[in-house]
Amino acid sequence: MPSHLNTSIAMVAGEASGDLLASLVMPGLQTLWPGISMQGIGGPKMQNLGFNSWWPQEKLAVRGYVEVLRHYREITGIRKALYQRLVKTPPNLFMGVDAPDFNLDLSFSLKKQGIPTVQFVCPSVWAWRAERLDKIRASVDHVLCLFPFEAPLLQRHGIDATYVGHPLASNIPLQSDKSNARQSLGLQADQKVIALLPGSRAAEIEHMASRFLSAAMILEKQYPGSVFLLPVAPGQMPLVQKIQTNHAHPRNLILLSGQSHTALAAADAAMVASGTATLEAALFKCPMVISYHMPWLSWQIMRKKRLQPWVGLPNILCREFIVPELLQDQAAPEVLAKAVSMWLEHPQRVEKMKLRFTELHQELIQDTSQLVTHAVEKIIGA
Repeated sequence: MPSHLNTSIAMVAGEASGDLLASLVMPGLQTLWPGISMQGIGGPKMQNLGFNSWWPQEKLAVRGYVEVLRHYREITGIRKALYQRLVKTPPNLFMGVDAPDFNLDLSFSLKKQGIPTVQFVCPSVWAWRAERLDKIRASVDHVLCLFPFEAPLLQRHGIDATYVGHPLASNIPLQSDKSNARQSLGLQADQKVIALLPGSRAAEIEHMASRFLSAAMILEKQYPGSVFLLPVAPGQMPLVQKIQTNHAHPRNLILLSGQSHTALAAADAAMVASGTATLEAALFKCPMVISYHMPWLSWQIMRKKRLQPWVGLPNILCREFIVPELLQDQAAPEVLAKAVSMWLEHPQRVEKMKLRFTELHQELIQDTSQLVTHAVEKIIGA
């Protein structure tokens, strides 16, 4: 096993959700190996903990087949340069944090060079693209799974895996303090508050923000005096401000720098782009409408690869439509606004949702940082 003075772990977290997940387990690794160095590609939360990011995380924050093709040359160039740098000075372990399309190819190449490889966040082979199971087996030594059903699934296909729980489940209280969240944002206790979470990637924001703002305009007429909170992911404030300038928006629209958790804790309901933010909203027991829209060709390709009727993580985990999903053509402002108003008008429905999401929250609570640290220690020490 390497000494605490020279342990090195390379990581790649390709978007804001990966940055958050990595930042929640990094302290455990730093406690085990006080002199550890961690480097690769990461976001501001990781960098605040001493991570050395060699490229801006935003370079990898691209979703959808068409969008990836536009950035293909730059992304593959980054992956090639990162591979060469890691092979020249090999780390004790490489950990890909989500971003499987980038990380599995990199892990495959690094593994052939004898570098231990781990994937933190199981690719969603249970939802779509099941053919990736073969690629996972060839690319990584171990998978750290966020959800309890994933590890047995991977093990049945000959892939070593550990269920580590979802770190957000431990990081977010079972019962959030709505009053305190509103007070911190300068909001009144009796105001209608609706959160708008259009995603963290530029392409997502470009597709979703205008739809959410148009829906907010409808809701403002229905509920005068409502406040709309729009948490902005790191590096995306100029884009969001440009959309705000060029698009009609509600009078009481507040752009927040980050603070998505505060917004969800304060909100009566939320519109959320499909992704990790939907799970965050579920953990905050925030009534939500899950929505997504992408270029037509990307949608046609992804739709054919779906294995389940659900897209949003909360519905997938509960295996039923606890919250509505409005995708592609259904992601129209009038439909979004009506779905949000259904939550605001039916408190009994909200209470039923809160009970189910509290059960889900309890299922996901594990000592994730400790479990990740133990798994990494075994692999490095093997």
